[in-house]
Amino acid sequence: MASTSTPLTLPVLPLDDEVVLPGMVVPLDLNDPDVRAAVEAAQAAAPKEPGAGRSPSMRGAGRETGGQTRKPRVLLVPRIDGTYAGIGVLGTVEQVGRLADGDPGALIRSHHRIRIGAGTTGPGAALWVEGTTVDDSAPEPLPGPVAELVKEYKALATSWLRKRGAWQVVDRVQQIDDAGALADNSGYSPFLSTAQKVELLETTDPVARLKLAIRWLSEHLAEQDVAESIAKDVQDGVDKQQREFLLRRQLEAVRKELREINGGTDKDAAEESDDYRARVEAADLPEKVREAALKEVDKLERSSDQSPEGSWIRTWLDTVLELPWSERTEDAYDIQGAKAVLDAEHAGLDDVKERITEYLAVRKRRSDRGLGVVGGRRGGAVLALVGPPGVGKTSLGESVAHAMGRKFVRVALGGVRDEAEIRGHRRTYVGALPGRIVRAIKEAGSMNPVVLLDEIDKVGSDFRGDPAAALLEVLDPAQNHTFRDHYLEVELDLSDVVFLATANVLEAIPEALLDRMDLVRLDGYTEDEKVVIARDHLLPRQLERAGLDGEEVTVEESALRKLAGEYTREAGVRNLERAITRVLRKVAAQHELGDRELPFKVGAGDLRALIGRPHHVPESAQDPAERRTAVPGVATGLAVTGAGGDVLFVEASLADPETGAAGLNLTGQLGDVMKESAQIALSFLRSRGAELELPVGDLKDRGVHIHFPAGAVPKDGPSAGITMTTALASLLSGRLVRTDVAMTGEVSLTGRVLPIGGVKQKLLAAHRAGVTTVIIPKRNEADLDDVPAEVLDKLSVHPVTDVRQVLDLALAPASVEAPVAA
Repeated sequence: MASTSTPLTLPVLPLDDEVVLPGMVVPLDLNDPDVRAAVEAAQAAAPKEPGAGRSPSMRGAGRETGGQTRKPRVLLVPRIDGTYAGIGVLGTVEQVGRLADGDPGALIRSHHRIRIGAGTTGPGAALWVEGTTVDDSAPEPLPGPVAELVKEYKALATSWLRKRGAWQVVDRVQQIDDAGALADNSGYSPFLSTAQKVELLETTDPVARLKLAIRWLSEHLAEQDVAESIAKDVQDGVDKQQREFLLRRQLEAVRKELREINGGTDKDAAEESDDYRARVEAADLPEKVREAALKEVDKLERSSDQSPEGSWIRTWLDTVLELPWSERTEDAYDIQGAKAVLDAEHAGLDDVKERITEYLAVRKRRSDRGLGVVGGRRGGAVLALVGPPGVGKTSLGESVAHAMGRKFVRVALGGVRDEAEIRGHRRTYVGALPGRIVRAIKEAGSMNPVVLLDEIDKVGSDFRGDPAAALLEVLDPAQNHTFRDHYLEVELDLSDVVFLATANVLEAIPEALLDRMDLVRLDGYTEDEKVVIARDHLLPRQLERAGLDGEEVTVEESALRKLAGEYTREAGVRNLERAITRVLRKVAAQHELGDRELPFKVGAGDLRALIGRPHHVPESAQDPAERRTAVPGVATGLAVTGAGGDVLFVEASLADPETGAAGLNLTGQLGDVMKESAQIALSFLRSRGAELELPVGDLKDRGVHIHFPAGAVPKDGPSAGITMTTALASLLSGRLVRTDVAMTGEVSLTGRVLPIGGVKQKLLAAHRAGVTTVIIPKRNEADLDDVPAEVLDKLSVHPVTDVRQVLDLALAPASVEAPVAA
């Protein structure tokens, strides 16, 4: 929209890092060589009449002086970092004289924009250029949108000027109606940067220029509001701190006067509680702990009341003073009494009871001989109780504490992923706390409690560290007498603590951590032990919870045995307790409804009417035609799971030779070791099948499929080797596998039966399932010593060394021709 007129020749007056917009009047220092050269060149070029001269001062600016017909004209151009802008402003030298500080100066009024052209020559030492006038005036009258912009800018400018108290400038701004002139007037604003002023100068469209000025002014007002709000908040906080400081000083003065009036004997309760130095000196603390506590008290006395460090120190001192540094319970060295307590509270679990009894006996002898503390260490113990759920690992901890006469504390570690949960947080963190071990000691109120680390195999790790690694020092008898918590940072003696760790899966415990503990396995209960537990512990507890007593409802031992054998099949007794609860709940409900008279005796025949049919019927009790081993190709194996031992069936079949699907197909979510065992079993039959009088030709041309039911459960391990071999041999020979036979063992390519683990759990599982004959490797025969005698009495265990012995024992005679399983 800009139009040009006749070119002008003007001397350049450069403005370093400064911008002058049209309509502004500025004083310039003539000590600057560039300014002096431009003004002198303009004066030399301007025509004069006789008598012209300079004014002695800059007062009366704006009047014609010396008879000038035309004032000297210069071109005011911003020079930013040595680069000239493309547009300048025509300025007239209004007056030359002295500035307020006495230095020579010139008063220059700017008029309109000039577009800079080519350089030219002229008088004086100044740079002369040709320029053309830029028409940047707004149209008259102003369009509606432009008038709204003018109105908006005036409102913003008025608001800003009023905050600064510039009321005279407000009136001047209100008198400006031209949009371009109003935008150029913002050049006086001190908050605009040089770059923003240059952008205003080079924007020739007055409406666009006004929009820029409105945006910058709005942003400045918003920033000013935020700054004022922050300043107000800061001032309020300072005022509050000053007021609190003054009130505290006054309170101290009042307390001092009260003590003087009462002869110095009256102390405020709050002051008494804050007297940490007296509390530390009165407490029975170890010497190093006392020194550390007194150092913290010195820091507390030097810190101000407003300092956050004071509250951190008070919290730390409270924690240290609450710990039972010198408190210890006397162990009950009545070995016979401790054994009686363990036997009364837990049936079975002989290994654990023997281990606790041995520990107490050794401690008694050490105490009798004055060897309670050797090398700064006491005789603590770290036991790991590993076994399936529900066998009483957690409740055993309470029984151990009861037998020893110690305090008991349980620390749940399931799902803990932060190392600081064990070793504590550094005191620099907000909300820092000591670790769970220190909190357990504090909760027990004794330095020698029984601490149960429950579910130690469920500990995880992430970016916050590995809690299992932090437990290494806690559970190491050679190190835990100098345990350091990150929060306390003083030595804590844990050597007299009895740590009991419980876990379901041994493999989930890190090897280094397991190496520091004595391992005790709890492999589950026999059926007789379950009946005793149900009769002596579970039934009385559930009768009380159901609002019944032993005279109203009695449960016969045959009913308890059926509940344990056919309604539940587990290593522990949790489901057995639930089954008893269901029976009692049903009896109580029937009595309240008027359908049952009390007292009532629950027999084995009443269970089906009360809680439905049994869920686990032994294979031997089923109809022969309905048994899984009723067809060739199905064998019964034994396995160990997280819930204890279990019975595992293996099914094998041969594909139709016409399908062409040769090879081995395995299903049932098997691991790599179990897949390799299947390959080994198949290879053995292919190479040695002729010796066993098996039609091995079918294995070459037909595909073999081996399946493990319960396909959703992952399975792995070598123990099913002889089971798969037996299933394939049954399939090829057409001979059925005996229903009462279960087996476990690894097989080699030469037909040797190799040892495996978990014999006790597997035999307990076979006993629960109603199996009477079990085949195990010969090299596992020594493991039978761990199996309860009542279980071995009901099982016929056959240790074997070769697969041929397995087939002779497991396969039924071929008296009846049986169809081959498809």
